[in-house]
Amino acid sequence: MHLTHPQLNAAVTAMRTVLPLAYPADAILRRFFQDNPMLGAQDRAFIAETVFGILRHRFFLESLAKQVTPRTLVLAFLVKFQGMNLRELTPLISESEAKWLVEVKASKPDALPLAIRAEFPAWLVEKLQPDMPDQDILELGLSLQQPAPLDLRVNTILAKRDEILETFQQEGIAAQATPYSPCGIRLSGKPAVNRHALFLSGKIEVQDEGSQLLGYLLAPKRGEMVVDFCAGAGGKSLLLGALMHSKGRLYAFDVSKKRLSNLKPRFKRSGLSNLHAQLIANENDSKVRRLAGKIDRVLVDAPCSGLGTLRRNPDLKWRQSPQSIEELKAKQAAILSAAASLLKPGGRLVYATCSLLPEENQAIVSDFLATHPQFTLLNCSELLAQQKISLNTGEFLQLSPRLHQTDGFFAAALTRIDAAKTE
Repeated sequence: MHLTHPQLNAAVTAMRTVLPLAYPADAILRRFFQDNPMLGAQDRAFIAETVFGILRHRFFLESLAKQVTPRTLVLAFLVKFQGMNLRELTPLISESEAKWLVEVKASKPDALPLAIRAEFPAWLVEKLQPDMPDQDILELGLSLQQPAPLDLRVNTILAKRDEILETFQQEGIAAQATPYSPCGIRLSGKPAVNRHALFLSGKIEVQDEGSQLLGYLLAPKRGEMVVDFCAGAGGKSLLLGALMHSKGRLYAFDVSKKRLSNLKPRFKRSGLSNLHAQLIANENDSKVRRLAGKIDRVLVDAPCSGLGTLRRNPDLKWRQSPQSIEELKAKQAAILSAAASLLKPGGRLVYATCSLLPEENQAIVSDFLATHPQFTLLNCSELLAQQKISLNTGEFLQLSPRLHQTDGFFAAALTRIDAAKTE
């Protein structure tokens, strides 16, 4: 594109607005666009791409700047990562900026510290190092710098994947079946899916393939009692309802009224009749306690650092800290314990996060098992094989953008051993 003064200035202003990162970057940017209604669709796309690109590469870009300002970040990003021509920029920049941008263009990250090349804060590298060689940390970091593809889930109550793929093909939308999820579709570009007839009629939902696999790991059956313990806006609840063929009872619990209200229009489109969304005050709410020992399957997609989603949410690198992770770990342990109390003997619980950190994953599960002898681990690869999904990451499900082209996910499957058998 041919860059103009107003576009450059708008990108710099947007960057200045986003950078304190007091709130999620996408929310700040949405607000910025509302406050600047004169910006056209092309301008908005350019600004969003620039802001998120800078957040993905911020550590490297800051290492290049003599003085870090929103303007130097924008200019360095355009030259280094968008391949913008210096001749094209000349009318928009000063002589000293032009000189510096020549150096930026020639810069190589090779000699820089691992944290900068991986685009991870130093504390995160320190947390990963005991379990990962430096080369793996670097490759993980590089894979998280790539924008995520757009994954869709076909609502199997209303449509078949082949039909949807055929419709996309006829419309010239590049789409393919996801390699692991039986109901997933991956789009090559970023079409405005939320205005598409298939979306409006409830036949497709936006959902990362990794998130879809959690539903198949839980594998709820028709007629069962099922709980989605931290339902959020309900993407996984809708998948569980479809896997149950809308038969049985499915509770979607969450502590956020706003998130649950976002579920309402999705539920309406979905064609499901067995979903009961319930606001709870905390994990020990009486609505939770009255179901103790009655539930066949429980999904706990626990609140976590979200570091597995950095392709989509690069701002989390600055919005999380070692302190926030300690707080999350206490919350994760409390939620897992409360959710587990719902399970019948022989029932199945899946504990999942979109974090890469063992302390939010394996450590939480092993501490729980140490204090709850009536629970035992199931093998996730075997459970997926029962669903005809060939994906072996060992006992736990561990997904990474580098190996699986999904967000980073962790899941453990637990079962409550029948009391009669243990006597």
